[in-house]
Amino acid sequence: MTGTRIAALGHYQPAKVLTNADLTALVDTSDEWITSRVGIRTRHVAGPDEPVDEMAAHAGAKALAAAGLTPADVDLVLVATSTAIDRSPNTAARVAARLGMGSPATLDLNVVCAGFTHALATADHAIRAGSASRALVIGADKMTEVTDWTDRTTCVLVGDGAGAAVVEAVPGGEAGIGPVLWGSVPEMGHAVRIEGTPPRFAQEGQAVYRWATTQLPPIARTVCERAGIAPEDLAAVVLHQANLRIIEPVAQKIGAVNAVIARDVTESGNTSAASIPMALSKLVERGEVASGAPALLFGFGGNLSYAGQVVRVP
Repeated sequence: MTGTRIAALGHYQPAKVLTNADLTALVDTSDEWITSRVGIRTRHVAGPDEPVDEMAAHAGAKALAAAGLTPADVDLVLVATSTAIDRSPNTAARVAARLGMGSPATLDLNVVCAGFTHALATADHAIRAGSASRALVIGADKMTEVTDWTDRTTCVLVGDGAGAAVVEAVPGGEAGIGPVLWGSVPEMGHAVRIEGTPPRFAQEGQAVYRWATTQLPPIARTVCERAGIAPEDLAAVVLHQANLRIIEPVAQKIGAVNAVIARDVTESGNTSAASIPMALSKLVERGEVASGAPALLFGFGGNLSYAGQVVRVP
């Protein structure tokens, strides 16, 4: 039997930082209003010459370097994004070109904020099926490009960035990526939207908050059950970094009493598909989670989709 594991991680954020104080010059808001409602203090903003695929390639190159691999070692590239403006070439193909890869399969997945966990599961399945041996899985979004900067309910939330993971086969070894549990609530898909021309991000914040804090904890506990681990034995919980007022109660209801809870949202904002791999990469980089320790990854948001799995930290 072939298992899979995350061999290494990487992340990238643009240099420009936008503070809550900076936002007061754009909309009627304040640092107190933002931090009390969503917990965000800063976010990174990509420039007009910094597209999604460039950020994705930076994160991917960092993950490959951490794994001691070259671009030629990868035969599958998966990029989760909902903010790529062009339809073709897709973002994954552009990442492969930027990194000088040979002839990998290149796929984009648009599951918005749950994109990375869906992409990770897809890579896991492809490797287990024998369709790939090593994958580069990236979550990357440029949310500031689809934001109405006159709407204080949404512009205070978003940031840009990318996070990446190298996923590889472990022949006969213990699986480092547990079973995925994924699904959606199609009838509530309108609650988080990126629609129109030009596309603009909008959401029904209270509906998302109620859904996330009440419906997601039991699903996340089932993810742990399928992975054969009790919530109290988790070393880390990395939820989609949407809002600190969602992250903290959901983590508490899961019962991960001994886990490090990722709170990257405070310095990065909501980076959609980038948020989970970026937050996990930072935890590992800072040495807050030991190699081999179990971490729950759980994405949720657009389409009111969700996907989660327990992974072993590289």
